[in-house]
Amino acid sequence: MSQVKRAAYLIKQSKFTVCFTGAGISVESGVPSFRGEDGLWEKYDPSMFEIDYFYKHPDKSWALINKIFFEVLKDKKPNKAHFALAKLEELGYIKALITQNIDNLHYLAGSKNIVEYHGNSRMLVCRNCGRKFNISDFDLSSVPYCPYCKIPLKPDFIFFGEMIQKEVQEKSEQLMNNCDLLIIIGTSGLVYPAAFLPPMAKKKGAKIIEINKTFSEYTDKIVDVFLEGSASEILEEILSELNAH
Repeated sequence: MSQVKRAAYLIKQSKFTVCFTGAGISVESGVPSFRGEDGLWEKYDPSMFEIDYFYKHPDKSWALINKIFFEVLKDKKPNKAHFALAKLEELGYIKALITQNIDNLHYLAGSKNIVEYHGNSRMLVCRNCGRKFNISDFDLSSVPYCPYCKIPLKPDFIFFGEMIQKEVQEKSEQLMNNCDLLIIIGTSGLVYPAAFLPPMAKKKGAKIIEINKTFSEYTDKIVDVFLEGSASEILEEILSELNAH
């Protein structure tokens, strides 16, 4: 049995499949990764994305945030992998998707039950009143301010030095504890606390499928089926296999 057939078999047998995605799934959409040779943290100082720095120097921080997040992401479209996962959810094979990505591409592809672990780049949030605003309502060339509190609005994603939102962490852990199959796609397993999640599923007895272009921290430790290559191509093969039976 090929690895693709084996993966399709596990998906078909599963009663509760969860998907866990990282930056690798969005590379085919032209979204730069953060780590690695061409990663953003090789070009920019991560300390400028610390939450304290943002509130102390909002203008400097915002200029860089706008350049490497909003400007880069505004024209990015979901790729075949994102659409395949939305289709798998629509067909009832995937019950939920946890993504570490802030690029909104799962949302744009039509996935419904998404946990955006690190937040998203669609919204802005006021730390004072807690209100959230759509970025399309603001001119992003300068720091946007809360119309009610008159303080800088923060992008609704996690900065260095910020905690993962409590309800997001709890929901993610609940999904890991409840799934009987976890599909890991395009993540290195090096970003914490997100990296703690897949081992939780394994500990509860879930089978693990990994789709990745390279080995990750998970491959030799918890993975049952490793599919090396393009997420778009592999997920389309899996969909074809599921449709064939």
